Amino acid sequence: MARVAAAVAALAVVVAGVSVGTTAAATHAAGCPKVKTPKPRSESRKPPKKPLDAHRKWTATVKTSCGSFTIRLDVTDSPHLAASFVSLARSHYFDNTIFHRVVPGFVIQGGDPTATGTGGPGYSTTDKPPKSTKYTVGTVAMAAAQNDPPGKAGSQFFVVTGDASFLMPVYALLGKVTKGMAVVQKIGKLGQQTEAGTPTRIVVIRSVAISSS
Repeated sequence: MARVAAAVAALAVVVAGVSVGTTAAATHAAGCPKVKTPKPRSESRKPPKKPLDAHRKWTATVKTSCGSFTIRLDVTDSPHLAASFVSLARSHYFDNTIFHRVVPGFVIQGGDPTATGTGGPGYSTTDKPPKSTKYTVGTVAMAAAQNDPPGKAGSQFFVVTGDASFLMPVYALLGKVTKGMAVVQKIGKLGQQTEAGTPTRIVVIRSVAISSS
């Protein structure tokens, strides 16, 4: 299962058995309207043939049913991943998908059209992150299976919303949220505080728009 694998043991200790109450869930959902769950789909794409222009600044604006946030893509540390993400976004791969895993105080995770946590684009990239990598709040990185080599990535990404200091530097870096972190934090409250992070309200990714300058 594609997920933030190294967090499994820590989360089992820290938050196992904790649930979100109805009142809390309702409060956390403020500003995030109820929406229909998109129909799951399984799609494959071909990897991009060319890298991105590393001399330009690349951003991805993620429009969701709760608002939008912008990611500055890390073309330096993750050139293969950045090119893949841009290619997938431009082919509408992420449109009408959901954040299938939301762990309050940790991460929100999306990028899987099947909404199962096991889907992907039909290929993978590898960009091993620097040993000094820290997954601080606002960092966007790629989920991976527990037996994947460092830096391997498909399409599933996670945004750090809280303490992720226990994560080892093995998750490929997609970038950093530069705008709309309040939206990310709002989404980050809409899940159960368990390792599975089952959403308490569906949040849909409407589209991902790419720009460069």
